[in-house]
Amino acid sequence: MPVLHLTESDVDQLLDMPTTIAVVEEAFRQLAAGRADNVPRHRAHAKGIVLHSMSAAADYLGLVGWKQYTTTSAGAKFHVGVYDQATGNLLALIEADRLGQMRTGAVTGIAARVLANVGSEEVGLFGSGWQAESQLEAVASTCPIRQAFVYSRDVARRTAFAAKMTERLGIEVVAVADPREAVESLPVVITATASRVPVFDGNWLSSGALVCAIGSNWKQKAEIDVTTIRRSSLIVCDSVECCQYEAGDFRAAIESGDFTWESARGLSSVLTDESMGRNSHDDIIIFKSVGMAIEDVAVAGKLVALAKQRGIGTTLPI
Repeated sequence: MPVLHLTESDVDQLLDMPTTIAVVEEAFRQLAAGRADNVPRHRAHAKGIVLHSMSAAADYLGLVGWKQYTTTSAGAKFHVGVYDQATGNLLALIEADRLGQMRTGAVTGIAARVLANVGSEEVGLFGSGWQAESQLEAVASTCPIRQAFVYSRDVARRTAFAAKMTERLGIEVVAVADPREAVESLPVVITATASRVPVFDGNWLSSGALVCAIGSNWKQKAEIDVTTIRRSSLIVCDSVECCQYEAGDFRAAIESGDFTWESARGLSSVLTDESMGRNSHDDIIIFKSVGMAIEDVAVAGKLVALAKQRGIGTTLPI
């Protein structure tokens, strides 16, 4: 039967951040209710290439699906496939770089809404790339952000990022030359980098800060240091299971005895039980995200519905 094909351009035309946040939040709530299943990412390695595979079942949507992508020296190529649960038929094949960017930002936006101190108006951001854009957009959608301070090592890139996001979001985005300026006295700090080593000193954090670390999903990479973990009162993961597979941010703290996985909580649990979230205005909280296929499948399901409504996309004879 014909299969819907959506290009990156189609996805960009169909998807906005408020829609993505709503869809992803519902996916987490359904995960908590036992009406969704998520399989952590696995990787196959060959010379010059890595194949990344992740899958999920969204019983509440009547869909199952997968995300596959390759990384090479030339970059990454992303695809999502979704199937009808009742028939097993492939419904859609979606080019998924933009989809992934949006759902990754959406998860941070949700976490900031439930874990940051109420009324947080400022955010610090490490990174000035593709993922950093959606991180800032999502947090500005869920919190009353009026000012952001962005740091990255490349002066030209952080300056261009600040100008672009100021115009896009209608808030003041300031490029800073000192990484301390993206941390000190700020209620929310986001790391969205490719760094293999911590990007700031945890001693710089103010009491009550929320740190959202989204850049590392490899055991060899860590954007936050042991001091940040030691100072935190609560660590929330998009998925504790997935983070155990992939979150290099915690490796040093586990080795030093400053962290055990038993103390971590999942975002789905926090969303459905407020007592599991922030307990004090002064608590430092870490939110760690590595990415989950249930997010991709849920957003893909919404894209299929929107594409049919608007007559967007083409069909493949497969």
